[in-house]
Amino acid sequence: MMTHDSPFIYRPIGILQSPYARRIDAPHQSTVVAGTKTGDFAMATLELQQWLDEKVIQDLSGFDRLWLIFAFHLSEGWRSSVKPPRGGPKRGVLATRSPHRPNSIGLSAVELVTIEGRTLHLRGVDLLDGTPVLDIKPYVPYADAFPDAKAGWIDELDATLGRHSAPGPRKPR
Repeated sequence: MMTHDSPFIYRPIGILQSPYARRIDAPHQSTVVAGTKTGDFAMATLELQQWLDEKVIQDLSGFDRLWLIFAFHLSEGWRSSVKPPRGGPKRGVLATRSPHRPNSIGLSAVELVTIEGRTLHLRGVDLLDGTPVLDIKPYVPYADAFPDAKAGWIDELDATLGRHSAPGPRKPR
């Protein structure tokens, strides 16, 4: 019987290989690449773990985009409020996409370029090299896209800074 504090244990389906070794190198969002080393969408690969039957990706090749559900494996704890990279006051962590979360899991929409055997070639990643991927779900435009949805405090920043403004990777200290 599950209780409100029962732990969950997940087994990664694969480990992502990306060009980003450090958090300061990676974009804050997969679609925002201004300020990255190349200024282009990063390529990455995800090879399925051997314990998975290759049939799990059958029929995936027809999708343009995928949701990657992953673990923030380098996160060092969490905070109830965080300072967003675009500025402004501290915000409640659950109102942000910060990696410093009560459960260090993340979600990222990426482009599926091709599949070779057990390897998925992806473009537009914002994940660090070695990130454990817990699951993949196909991106379904009619169910996953809500272009007119309100985005709370982010709408206020967009009105001031511009809709697609976002910082590039942080500079080393």
